[in-house]
Amino acid sequence: MESSSSSTSLPLCNVYNALTVNVEHQKLQADKNISGEVTTGATDLGENAQLTTGIWEHSVGISIDIEADEVFVIISGKGRIYVNDQVLELYPGAVGTLSAGAKTRWEIDETIRKVYVFPR
Repeated sequence: MESSSSSTSLPLCNVYNALTVNVEHQKLQADKNISGEVTTGATDLGENAQLTTGIWEHSVGISIDIEADEVFVIISGKGRIYVNDQVLELYPGAVGTLSAGAKTRWEIDETIRKVYVFPR
């Protein structure tokens, strides 16, 4: 998850509709915003002693980031993540992993919404 995203927290021990949770966007910081118009946002759904879970979005455009360890499920949108020589295709239902320190390039064709889980 990109650390420059705005983040909102919701109560623990609950069930959420990943399609309708409100996610507020902010313009991505300039050094990560390759296409100049990318916005991102996150809403934390909860955390326990070991994990944080939430919803994250990335608007249409191109950005770069250095990742944290993460497992994610794409809920809506389409695009690609370039990691070294790999291309990770993003589409509804795709489940992916990112490793801490990975340098990524996100090329998003339709706004991505994902559920993420990462260690605290």
